[in-house]
Amino acid sequence: MSLAKPWRDLDRSTVGSAPNRYALYELGDGDGDTVGFGTGVLRDELKEALAYGDAAKVRWELADSPDHAERLLAEHTDG
Repeated sequence: MSLAKPWRDLDRSTVGSAPNRYALYELGDGDGDTVGFGTGVLRDELKEALAYGDAAKVRWELADSPDHAERLLAEHTDG
């Protein structure tokens, strides 16, 4: 299940403005189709995704802790 958030272009501007907090993030291709989910410190994760060209778009939901991010991931990928 996708996050109910608008897509953002995965570019240097988005990475630079991303919060330096734990989050669940969703990566998408140029058409907005989901290519993967992940958790971690958002800015660090997006830097890596941008460097490796893993996706063209991103959206996220902030979390209070690593455990909270993992729970969000489980909620969005189950079923």
